[in-house]
Amino acid sequence: MDVSDRPLAVKPSAAAKLRAFLDKEARAAGFDRVAVTSPDAIPLAPERLADFVANGRHGSMEWMQETLARRGDPRVLWPEVRSIIMLAMNYSPEHDPTAVLASKDRAAISVYAQNRDYHDLIKGRLKTIAGKLAARTGCDVKVFVDTAPVMEKPLAEAAGLGWQGKHTNLVSREIGSWFFLGSIFTAAELVPDAPEPNRCGSCRACLDACPTNAFPAPFHLDARRCISYLTIENKGPIPMEFREAIGNRIFGCDDCLAACPWNKFAREASEAKLKAREDLQEPRLADLLVLDDAAFRALFSGSPVKRIGRDRFLRNVLIAAGNSGEAGLIAPCLHLLEDPSPLVRGASVWALSRLMPVGDFMALANARREDDPSVAEELHWAVERVSKEPAEAA
Repeated sequence: MDVSDRPLAVKPSAAAKLRAFLDKEARAAGFDRVAVTSPDAIPLAPERLADFVANGRHGSMEWMQETLARRGDPRVLWPEVRSIIMLAMNYSPEHDPTAVLASKDRAAISVYAQNRDYHDLIKGRLKTIAGKLAARTGCDVKVFVDTAPVMEKPLAEAAGLGWQGKHTNLVSREIGSWFFLGSIFTAAELVPDAPEPNRCGSCRACLDACPTNAFPAPFHLDARRCISYLTIENKGPIPMEFREAIGNRIFGCDDCLAACPWNKFAREASEAKLKAREDLQEPRLADLLVLDDAAFRALFSGSPVKRIGRDRFLRNVLIAAGNSGEAGLIAPCLHLLEDPSPLVRGASVWALSRLMPVGDFMALANARREDDPSVAEELHWAVERVSKEPAEAA
């Protein structure tokens, strides 16, 4: 949003009043913390991001490479920016998010996706605050929530909202690590806050909790091994080496967040739209496997889950089904073997190879004719694996 006749600085005498105004408006909008930093506060971010991409750790997220320059320096994204206001909104769960992992016939959905899409919720709140800030200062403002090329975590760390933990997520000693970030860029010169020191110490709880060893070193993430990436950003088949470790996680993973000791300070989310829907806390795999496109869209209307689409979603559910050991899931998996999507058919092959008796699966595979190369490859590897089972059992 733009306003005319904008000065580029806030008088020192008005700084305290402006900060009190920001704090008040942030609280009124449902944010738990607010802090200010400058656009030049993350000088090491561009090089670290470039190394991350150069090492291929971004996986298939090509947009990270395409937006390197804008992402690494806020002033490239918007040259007029003079200050950046970072805000945090808590979404801490009222239940143990890892408890569902023991229920193999149920699906685990990341806490943040168990209700409304936070992008829409937070962006609307940011616009309200930004509009009032623009009117008060006479300076242009822009708001961003995750989808823009903004490095929210380094900026939030520089502003003092917390520190980036060894799992690369932001941690706060006041509200733990269950919180969303949003930013307001302004052409006004605001007084920046001081960064907070890293308080991880020798703790490695988050690193040890990762099911797929996605952290090659503390403070370093390889997205290609991360379950959140594999189940959300990854558009193709899930690599074979990670399928068992995924367990029943069908959208994202909360293990490293849940393991952080600093969450003892986390408070249950107060925003009703961020509290988990009961039907998304532990949905039955059997119910999810029978969703057609219309039913999928209806169930996840307004949810972040909807954005991956029905095919990728069913791919994930089929992996969970294959890990469940539930023979009752064979029938819906057989039905999905005839699905129009090769991605779904391929995942159903893997699930059936894990659920069906060896003889039954081999008969099914030998009678199966598959034109799609990816599904044919799934059949080949499944037959090769299953054919070894009797010998291994003996």
